[in-house]
Amino acid sequence: MRSARPKPLHRLCGRPMILHVLDALAGLPVSRVVVVVGHRADWVTKTLVEHAPAGLAIEFVEQPEQRGTGDAMAVALTGLPEDDGDGDGDVVVLPGDTPLLRPATLAALVRRHRSSDAAATLLTAVLDDPTGYGRVVRGRDDAVARVVEHGDATDEERDVHEVNTSIYCFRRSVVAPALRRISPANAQGEYYLTDAIGVLYQAGHRVVSLVVDDTMEVAGVNDRAQLAVAEAELRDRINERWMRRGVTMWDPERTYIDAEVELEADVVLLPGVILQGRCTVAAHAEIGPDCHLVDTTVGEGARLSHTVARHAEIGAEARVGPFAVLEEGSTVMAGVVVPPGSGFSSGG
Repeated sequence: MRSARPKPLHRLCGRPMILHVLDALAGLPVSRVVVVVGHRADWVTKTLVEHAPAGLAIEFVEQPEQRGTGDAMAVALTGLPEDDGDGDGDVVVLPGDTPLLRPATLAALVRRHRSSDAAATLLTAVLDDPTGYGRVVRGRDDAVARVVEHGDATDEERDVHEVNTSIYCFRRSVVAPALRRISPANAQGEYYLTDAIGVLYQAGHRVVSLVVDDTMEVAGVNDRAQLAVAEAELRDRINERWMRRGVTMWDPERTYIDAEVELEADVVLLPGVILQGRCTVAAHAEIGPDCHLVDTTVGEGARLSHTVARHAEIGAEARVGPFAVLEEGSTVMAGVVVPPGSGFSSGG
């Protein structure tokens, strides 16, 4: 039976999950981004090259065998050569399945790392039920001594509620030597990146943490139920952003807007509206109720009711519906009225 576990290219709000992670990175002054690819590497690379945030310089490195997060980190470092003049810089490490992470949280992690003069800084979370997560074990001076995966933890360690989120900031010069000292002597037989934390601590380096305020930000997506929860949270954020920019929504709970949609101020969205793909809606247009538009352009002042359209262009002040279905690729000229209950193609 094939696994149904969502992958970083599963879509949330119309975009692959990993693109939302890259959006968070794009909010920081990063000099280079390395993406570790494995299964379907060509497809992943093509998708990210075409859709990654503008101005983000991405390098792709392949992990031929899935031998754990420590091995993935070692592979990633090959894309960050020490001779690039940044050997004493910092490296931020992110998993590809945390699409709700905010740029401000990443910025706070880096600030904590640098102000503490740490070799490594972990983003952690305190959970009521930490089952399944790696536990953060403290040592001298309350520093982070190690991270123990749930399957390898003792009963006492499983009582710890502070967990690792798999989001880190490392000092570049120390992480590679630490990785060379880890081994796959664990329940999974993998190289854990978390083991590098213990190596650094034992070597006398400072290891600290930052506890995230909103645990939803670091929620990983491991099944379809978690995918739905992440989708709902992301849609709430998208709707709030557009309302603060002057878009009216009669019922935000029943309004679905993809991440790549563009809306002008004074657009009105009635209940049951779904805008997918790269829709654009000009000022003073009114969409809904119950409209489903995909990759469609709507002109200024147009009004649509109970309408379905895909790859269509609807001109300014046009009137469409109710209960209209536009043939794919149709163009409704400015001021044209598409009567109730009708199908429509650009040829009339």
